Amino acid sequence: MWKNNWRDQIWDNLEIPWDLIVVGGGITGAGILREASRAGLRALLVEAQDFASGTSSRSSKLVHGGFRYLKNAQINLTLESVHERQRLLREGRGLIYPLGFIMPTYKNDPIPAWLLGIGLSIYDLMALKWGHRHYDPKGIYELCPQLQGSRLLGGFRYIDAQTDDARLVIRLIREAVRDGGTAINYSQVVDLCRLRSKQVCGIVLKDLAPGTKGRIIEIKTPVVINATGAWADNLRVKVGAKPRLRHLRGSHLIFPEKKLPISRAVSFWHPQDGRPVFAYPWEGVTIVGTTDVDMGSQLQIDPCISPEEVEYLMSAVSHVFPDLGIILNDVQATYSGIRAVLDTGKADPSKESREYVLWNESGLLTITGGKLTTFRLMAHSALRAIRRHLPGRPTFNSKLRVLDIPSPKALNDLDLNGSTQLRLLGRYGQDVDGLVETMKSGEIEPVDQIQTLWGEIRWAAHAEGVVHLDDLLLRRVRLGLQLPKGGIPWIDRIRAIIQPELCWDDLRWDQEVSTYQELWKRCYSLENHNE
Repeated sequence: MWKNNWRDQIWDNLEIPWDLIVVGGGITGAGILREASRAGLRALLVEAQDFASGTSSRSSKLVHGGFRYLKNAQINLTLESVHERQRLLREGRGLIYPLGFIMPTYKNDPIPAWLLGIGLSIYDLMALKWGHRHYDPKGIYELCPQLQGSRLLGGFRYIDAQTDDARLVIRLIREAVRDGGTAINYSQVVDLCRLRSKQVCGIVLKDLAPGTKGRIIEIKTPVVINATGAWADNLRVKVGAKPRLRHLRGSHLIFPEKKLPISRAVSFWHPQDGRPVFAYPWEGVTIVGTTDVDMGSQLQIDPCISPEEVEYLMSAVSHVFPDLGIILNDVQATYSGIRAVLDTGKADPSKESREYVLWNESGLLTITGGKLTTFRLMAHSALRAIRRHLPGRPTFNSKLRVLDIPSPKALNDLDLNGSTQLRLLGRYGQDVDGLVETMKSGEIEPVDQIQTLWGEIRWAAHAEGVVHLDDLLLRRVRLGLQLPKGGIPWIDRIRAIIQPELCWDDLRWDQEVSTYQELWKRCYSLENHNE
């Protein structure tokens, strides 16, 4: 699956009849493809860039119930999210895992402690699991000694969850392909096919991968689902629909664990505007985020943090962790994602609803908005909306597992501790056998001090649809975020592993490294801010 000439093989067979086409390879499109393939449908997913290259690799990595949405009375969204979080924790062990949160309370906080306590009680009741507790100042300080303590009144501990967002997308897509679905990246929908009645009846697809000379094909299908997220309006305007989305940028700072060493997430109110901000451990680093600012009409494929956002997040860090003496030079990396919400014209972008929307316009079904946590619900909603156009009017079983059960047999012969085995099973599912078989001598070792194994890099290049170097370093594995300078100091060993797997000559390799370095400097670092 996805080996050697896999893209050519797919392109050679694109003219077969398809039951539906999903446009967009993020978490929403991946979820739809997964459920469609389970139902026995001939489903095709196309993505203009790389799988998860948009918002679904640039989220806050939190599988959370949306506690902050209770403030805006988004009860249904919170209830759905809490239930999906609990399900993902049960069925995605090793990829979705619990994360303890601390919410310190200070004098002059915008929400009083007693009201937070009521909200957390409601939050736990929705999950049917009591998980929060109140602490006095001493108790909170013992849980997180790095906190600013002079104004500390106490606080709460509660439980949410966390994941590797891009890995979740890849696992869903690969499980869908194993069940008969088809997915291809770097394939852009440049137009929609229309009947005389103006109904959508297919797509015009262009290959954007290197060496393909931009080949174009027209593909017919009775159903096209627009799951392009923040870019959904770009496809909607092709059927004459008016733009309806508001584009918001959420940016994050990444610190080395030693600079901001916290074992639990810390949720607090920003001193400037009272917005909730998080600091949390993830994959060997500490992330601080997120912002919520308007993007305007210019959507970027690779958004980057603004100087104002850097200042906003650094002031949050200084406010809550003043004794750590963290400065701008301590930032190891940054990343920004774009989320789409229905534009209702609210002055405060944070007050726009995060619930997903469905629009059927001239046969183009658009689904956008929502949260990473609720991708399964969104997939079922989209498929039910077009069920009457599908052969046999299939049913979509909501009781099936979100993720397939992996087999741990292949890992038994490796000298790995239990937590590493669970992590590999969670990230790779039923691909873990192939991962183990592909590993060479010495590749069971971790890269530097992080959890990623050298063998994971080989497997990504060998079988996970890598077209460009940033596909591998920023999404298949996350070295571009976990290691200093985007992992470039380790590039010689990375080259020795992946260049033979990808069959890149030296010229192609040099081009890929140069392009990756430029991308990382522009969108994932603060080098330009420090000049």
